[in-house]
Amino acid sequence: MKSTENEIFKEIKEQAIFRMNEYTPRIEKCLTLLSEDEVWKSGNEASNSVGVIIVHLCGNITQYILASLGGMKDARDRDAEFATRGGYTKAALRDQLVVTVSAACEVIASTSDDDMMKKRRVQGFSLSGIGIILHVVEHYSWHTGQISFWTKLLKNTDLKYYDNIDLNQK
Repeated sequence: MKSTENEIFKEIKEQAIFRMNEYTPRIEKCLTLLSEDEVWKSGNEASNSVGVIIVHLCGNITQYILASLGGMKDARDRDAEFATRGGYTKAALRDQLVVTVSAACEVIASTSDDDMMKKRRVQGFSLSGIGIILHVVEHYSWHTGQISFWTKLLKNTDLKYYDNIDLNQK
């Protein structure tokens, strides 16, 4: 069966939203396990704390999805994200992430077929709507992994993301 362009775009958007909504609870779980101080702890000067990563994720998702794809003004200050050393509670970080991801998922879901192919410039890159969505999902995944690793390292615990799923199914 040959898929239409519309069906392909719909599937890309649905899978992107699925993955983003999969990563958010993982970060939330890490936040529940970490103390307020641990959220801002980093291993060394070359590493970012969980708090910095969440601030950075919100900036990236806002710039790429909400501003570029959604038409919102791009007011991102990327350097300030990485200079953050506190000032947000775990609850505030969680709330900002949830609000940002939810808004991004709404934009992705409502992106037209034409906008999926339309090229835009973001951070100096020329990307289609598909490219923007792929970047954000990949970027969110990458940093979710970093947060998970750091939480496991600090807490010496299995995060049990797949606890209720038999991953040995064929």
